[in-house]
Amino acid sequence: MSALAVERQPPSGDDWDSVVRLWEEMDVPGGCKVEIIEGIVTVAPPPVNNHNLIAELVQRRLYAAIPDDWGVFQTLNVTVPSRSGLYIPDLVVVPRSEVPRGENFTPAAAAELAVEVTSKSNAVNDRVAKLHGYAAAGVALYLLIDPHATGSPTIHLYGEPKDGKYRVLHAGKFGEAVRLPEPFELTLDTFGFPRP
Repeated sequence: MSALAVERQPPSGDDWDSVVRLWEEMDVPGGCKVEIIEGIVTVAPPPVNNHNLIAELVQRRLYAAIPDDWGVFQTLNVTVPSRSGLYIPDLVVVPRSEVPRGENFTPAAAAELAVEVTSKSNAVNDRVAKLHGYAAAGVALYLLIDPHATGSPTIHLYGEPKDGKYRVLHAGKFGEAVRLPEPFELTLDTFGFPRP
């Protein structure tokens, strides 16, 4: 299955709490990713293996670059209420002290880095809505790995969020090295990333 399985929009006039309640009460197949993107609850099928392999390669490198009291999470629910968003990044780096215990959500502003690997069915969300959402929340760095870009796979690193917008720190293609600045000080080799 490659297309979005379900897309439900709450009735007009509902507020953020109602949308979150709808998200919490949804009954979806196991392995599916359920997010709120610009006020719309979306359900996407589990990612394909190439997607998972890319995320795992990045995660492995991040562990070598982060402090011991930070975590690299794959299924952390991060909220951006100002953009009516609740995202589940493919990877997100957050100091463990910023992850509320016993809660379902972590404010996106707590993230040092959000990583999204596009899927064919929902790439536009990662390229547009989440780009704006992470910037609005003040996430320091956003790494967008886009195997489904027109032409050839690309990788973009965004940073220095200000007034809800990012500055492009790197724009390149698979096979190029991407340098993540402080606090990571990490060069990520993208040569081994699988292509669709």
